[in-house]
Amino acid sequence: MSQNIVFTNDIDNTLDNLLAAKQFSRLAVVVDTNTAQAVLPLLECQALKQASVIAIGPGDINKNLDTLVDVWKKLEAMGATRKSLVVNLGGGVVTDLGGFAAATYKRGIPFVNCPTTLLSAVDAAVGGKTGINFNGLKNEIGCFVEATDVIITTRFFKTLPAVELKSGFAEMLKHSMLSSHDNFETLLDFDLAHVDYERLLQLLKTSVLVKERIVREDPHEQGLRRALNLGHTVGHALESMALHKGKPVPHGYAVAWGLVAEAVLSHMTMHFPSADLHRLAHYVKAHYGAFYITCDDYDTLLELMHHDKKSQNGEINCSLLASCGNVKVNNTIDDADMKAALDIYRDLMGI
Repeated sequence: MSQNIVFTNDIDNTLDNLLAAKQFSRLAVVVDTNTAQAVLPLLECQALKQASVIAIGPGDINKNLDTLVDVWKKLEAMGATRKSLVVNLGGGVVTDLGGFAAATYKRGIPFVNCPTTLLSAVDAAVGGKTGINFNGLKNEIGCFVEATDVIITTRFFKTLPAVELKSGFAEMLKHSMLSSHDNFETLLDFDLAHVDYERLLQLLKTSVLVKERIVREDPHEQGLRRALNLGHTVGHALESMALHKGKPVPHGYAVAWGLVAEAVLSHMTMHFPSADLHRLAHYVKAHYGAFYITCDDYDTLLELMHHDKKSQNGEINCSLLASCGNVKVNNTIDDADMKAALDIYRDLMGI
């Protein structure tokens, strides 16, 4: 079944029409406490006014088994059946956990995703990955089940801090590099300091459709879908190191820095154009700053990369680019090349 993705800023009529066309016995809307306060009151959708609201705690710390059990209990208490429907209204934690709760309750009930952050719109809400963190491991338990519908709007993004917008934009930047040089140039020309939300909706449509095309060709991440890991091998290592130091950084910021480092690797091993590498580094430094590392951090970062979930046999595994739109997955990187790339990353970012 093909996932229905709708791009609109007329969210109320779109939701009303979509829900009116569906037959369901009960309707639940899953939110976190932030979206319950900041987003739910903005909606004039009549159908949602009749829904049972299931609120969970905000943030990744609440994407756990206890929260999942609580959602299951509330679905049961409201009398949800296999003919019920769940609407997930929130960021990535809500769409991940709400989707997993729906996919497993009574062996699966349909759900609709309405992402309220740029990061969840471009990443978590589309593609069918649902799940929770477990035993200290991120996204350890879950399943591939797509929402029947995803409604993407930039209407709620005005409620977001600039950091959250930039975090999501880094994933869009990644998608542009995976698609074409024209898309890459278009993203680099977007003014993150003065956001045009209607323009952003059009760019978001292009970006999400890049991901959807890749997911459609490889729904269970056996090959091509690993292209979506571009920037994430180094990015996750930086993110984990920052967390261990008690100075966490936003996921999208880590991805942006990871894109620069992996573009360096791409230039070293696949001749990714130097001009594009320098433009990317300049944009990332201007909008995301630089993640400060020294040579003393290299061993820690390499250890984290060797234990990354993309690693099959303890090697460092990266998706790299010969040029924008020309990606090669499953590249094994030796420690010496990664250290050289980190040296160049530091030079480019002025560290």
